[in-house]
Amino acid sequence: MTDTGYNRAPQPQIVYEATKIVDETPTAHAIDCPCGCNREESACLFDTMPNEELLYDLADLFKVFADTTRIKILYALMECDRCVADIAEIVGTTQSAVSHQLRTLKQARLVKFQRDGKNVIYSLADNHVYTMLAQGMTHICE
Repeated sequence: MTDTGYNRAPQPQIVYEATKIVDETPTAHAIDCPCGCNREESACLFDTMPNEELLYDLADLFKVFADTTRIKILYALMECDRCVADIAEIVGTTQSAVSHQLRTLKQARLVKFQRDGKNVIYSLADNHVYTMLAQGMTHICE
């Protein structure tokens, strides 16, 4: 297995708001919004209630984080891309259990994979996953 590390370049944050995409790159006129989104207060993501389908999808996303084994897998992938055997060793469980949890993480679009010969190498899907984990840890450690 090749250790590719977790060296992803920072990207502008994109926020999904109802049914449109909003670029969240701060402007010179941006006012710190009370919710912390760094957008002008009048354009806050939390000004209007999202539709039921988006709220349902968000609840499903957070359900994926409700399993300690899945969190361990995500933390293992924060450091570098890994194969199932390496993840199982780090997490301290069987390869079968890791594969089962990786399926759930793939369906939630939290991890991605690529084939390397007979091996399948897993990585975090994007920087948002890293940010969610880091923010969650910051929140519970305060």
